[in-house]
Amino acid sequence: MKNILKKSCMLLAASVVITACKDFESLNYDPIAASPDQVQVEYFINNSIIGAQMDPDVAERSFILYWKTAGHQHSVTAISAGNYDDGWTTAYYNQVSGWLNSINTAIQVAEDQVKSGKQKPYTSNLIQVARIWRAYLMSEMSDNFGPIPINAFQGANPNFSDVQSVYNFLLAELKDAGTKLDVNIVNPAGLEKQDPAYGYDYKRWKKYCQSMRMRLAMRLSEVDATKAKTEFENAAASLTDLIITSNETFQVQEKDGWDALTGVMSRPWNTQPISASLNNLYLGLGGVKSQDQLSEAFYSNIKPADWMGLKFDEHFTSKTNDPSAGFWFDGLPYTIDPRAYKTFIIPGDVNNPDFTNSGDDAVNTKRNLVSATGDVVKEIDAKYTWNARVAGAWGAKGTKNQVVTYEGTMPRLASNFRKSQNKRIFFAPWETYFLLAEAAERGWGTPVSGKSAYEAGIKASFDYWGVNSYLSTYLNSQDFNRAGTSVSWDHTTEPSATYTMNYKNGYTDAPGVVTISYPKNDLYKNGTVKNDHLTKIITQKFIAQTPWLPLESWNDQRRLGLPFFENPAIETPLVNLPALNSGNYMSSKVEFFPQRLKYPSSLQNANATGYAQAVGFLGGADAVLTPLWWAKRQ
Repeated sequence: MKNILKKSCMLLAASVVITACKDFESLNYDPIAASPDQVQVEYFINNSIIGAQMDPDVAERSFILYWKTAGHQHSVTAISAGNYDDGWTTAYYNQVSGWLNSINTAIQVAEDQVKSGKQKPYTSNLIQVARIWRAYLMSEMSDNFGPIPINAFQGANPNFSDVQSVYNFLLAELKDAGTKLDVNIVNPAGLEKQDPAYGYDYKRWKKYCQSMRMRLAMRLSEVDATKAKTEFENAAASLTDLIITSNETFQVQEKDGWDALTGVMSRPWNTQPISASLNNLYLGLGGVKSQDQLSEAFYSNIKPADWMGLKFDEHFTSKTNDPSAGFWFDGLPYTIDPRAYKTFIIPGDVNNPDFTNSGDDAVNTKRNLVSATGDVVKEIDAKYTWNARVAGAWGAKGTKNQVVTYEGTMPRLASNFRKSQNKRIFFAPWETYFLLAEAAERGWGTPVSGKSAYEAGIKASFDYWGVNSYLSTYLNSQDFNRAGTSVSWDHTTEPSATYTMNYKNGYTDAPGVVTISYPKNDLYKNGTVKNDHLTKIITQKFIAQTPWLPLESWNDQRRLGLPFFENPAIETPLVNLPALNSGNYMSSKVEFFPQRLKYPSSLQNANATGYAQAVGFLGGADAVLTPLWWAKRQ
């Protein structure tokens, strides 16, 4: 026992900052020197959960620059163009290893206490809680890298397992842990302080366990449909056993500072502007008018439904399959999903309590389009406008455009998520419902119909954002967004291939009419379908998961090719996306999007055997563009 604790604590000190010092120091003894019956298992669980909130160094790189970028929740080039940073990955790999070290130690210590007869009445439940949390951490790690060790982070170089084996292990662990978790155990006073998510409310832990089983089972839907169906149906047998209400959400309170509980999106220099993918889903979706969402001060800036904006051929990229490419929208959209204005702030809306004000760049809405020699061609005032920049290589057009990469001119993440005063969400009711809706659409057994689950998922998301007054209009809307999808479950009519919009030449003000094509998403049903039930479900899931669950958004797009992600701009070649070029940028292909993180370079030196195993299981190179086992491969 003492050897296990000593080894584990040494590893923890080397790989992860101890973030629960106050709780730890409140003990009357050193847990390393403690006798087996004195060791506080809950300390190690607490340490693992808190550590996984990510300190700002890791959060900025992993959560924001990797997950949110790959998941197209905001517009940053980085990994969306195949780029990779070994330092960022090393920091994350070391920390997730530390979180797993902590939770494995909790399980080992608790199991030893049970074997020695020194357990407390709730020790067995702590084992099950730790196994549930370990399953999440292992899924997070595997969804980033692919093959990982199953029996690892215990002081010795581990063997790696293929992704299929990892997922089979996780599903079996969750099933067994959920069965053994005794919801009738009464905890001693004070134990709840050691669980930052649920306060050791075992009923809620069991719901999280079952909902996690659904998530992981659905991950296998495209590669092992039989197992996915069996596991999912078993987990989803009873709706009341799942996360379906807001107080059952798995979430952890953030706090200001510089430690693991600091908000994952708190760094002021990362403005996190809206992505083109998300904007294409928002625009026109749900039939809710901007005039009904905003105050009278904005009315004169709201444009007609058939307005495309100003066309700037020399300053905005056209080499992308984003349907808005080449245009600057010089106002606010006629209709837009009501969550958009809650998630991102309108440029110049300085009276908004969620206005993210980091200085002059945040409040200044005027920027220039310039010539190749630097002369001003056009001054743009972005106040009360709504635009989204396509990531990628803009070439000379980007050099001459001072607007689209500037903080004050683009809708950016609301300060509600930047102040470290929120609760970071790991699993929410809307995800339960959208998983059930997808399962029902696949013909799997579910406790509610697909339509009921889909609409309940939207309602749960609207509840979170406080926009329920628009729910009825929204659910019944047959209006298409810019990706060709509507909200109404019963409206599955496909949009026409094109539609016409009015615009002006941005340089001359000459009016014109342009024909816009709905984007062709070749990754889903060869681009022939834009408005079926599954597209609706994943569209709503993507919007609801923003901004808290970008890894799940990335997972869905890798698994299904949904929702539609535009290609990065290719005005000049992207060296890390060699398959994307000026001749094929209107098509969607797997090799145009990041699929995983490369292993840190240190792994090959530290564990050459394990690294060789991992790469062998990948079925391809240790590269950003190598798809995982459960993801689309072509």
